[in-house]
Amino acid sequence: MRLKNKIAVITGGSTGIGLASAKRFAAEGATVYITGRRQAALDAAVAEIGHGARAIQGDVAKLDELDRIYATIDDEVGRIDILFANAGVGDVAPLGSITPEQFDHAFGINVRGMVFTVQKGLPLMNAGGTIILTGSTTGIMGTPAFSVYSATKAAIRNFARSWALDLKGTGIRVNVLSPGSTQTPGLEGVASSAGVEKEAMFAAFAEQTPLGRVADASEIAAAAMLLASDDSSFMTGSEVFVDGGLAQV
Repeated sequence: MRLKNKIAVITGGSTGIGLASAKRFAAEGATVYITGRRQAALDAAVAEIGHGARAIQGDVAKLDELDRIYATIDDEVGRIDILFANAGVGDVAPLGSITPEQFDHAFGINVRGMVFTVQKGLPLMNAGGTIILTGSTTGIMGTPAFSVYSATKAAIRNFARSWALDLKGTGIRVNVLSPGSTQTPGLEGVASSAGVEKEAMFAAFAEQTPLGRVADASEIAAAAMLLASDDSSFMTGSEVFVDGGLAQV
């Protein structure tokens, strides 16, 4: 019960890495709040998480909805111990085909949404609190047809570096969790947008990865658990890669 009596908030918590992390945090004793845009997916996730998990529907790209989310949490529990800014999107678009709508959508959720998720949640956090930002191996690698998404993740990495300095003296830590290729509905959606079979795409990712496979979301959640717990009490401004070696060799 490494998170006993902790309050955890996970954006994008209804599927994939967010859901796997919510299940892990709840099993370790945390009271978990998840957010997402689709109520039906949130309801299904809460049933799967159990342990009294709560879901609040909302879009992190809409600041009034973030305000409503945090007002609800403030009213119900009055604090946040773990803030996992995980919501994100990505579309395939090579240079020459990038549209303003794709750019605004990715940066609106992955960067603007992440910034204000953290900034608006900060007043509910105290010394000992921990902020986790979802990055990606793409933030330090060139990836064909994925430059906009990759740029959003590179931005997230620098926010963590700068915020570690901004938070100096508060006792609040901020770190980046950067997965490699992971079996999630989000990545399957990337395959669909690229017009390729998901099995072929995952096979290609496995071939590129030194461990020879893609990750299960529970493996990324295990690293999120490290950053959420006091086991990482002397870590801030760091980036933790859980990528099977993809971006390391």
